[in-house]
Amino acid sequence: MSEIGAEETWDAGPLGCGELAVLLRLRLKRMPGQVLRLVATDPGALDDIPAWCRMTRNSLLCHDPATKSFWIRSREDWT
Repeated sequence: MSEIGAEETWDAGPLGCGELAVLLRLRLKRMPGQVLRLVATDPGALDDIPAWCRMTRNSLLCHDPATKSFWIRSREDWT
């Protein structure tokens, strides 16, 4: 997965869906068009992160189950 560059990495640890979604939105909003590597160990993240990306129009570029990492490109049109 090293071929995917990220401008920032955030280890969210075991944060659950509610708090994770709010904090993820704040982080991505600060970095329009850039890539964030998110490390999320909550078991629900495997389903929650892809669904959240679809609903918020952010691009899930890749997921690495071994490192529990998600590469997300922040959308550019935050208001």
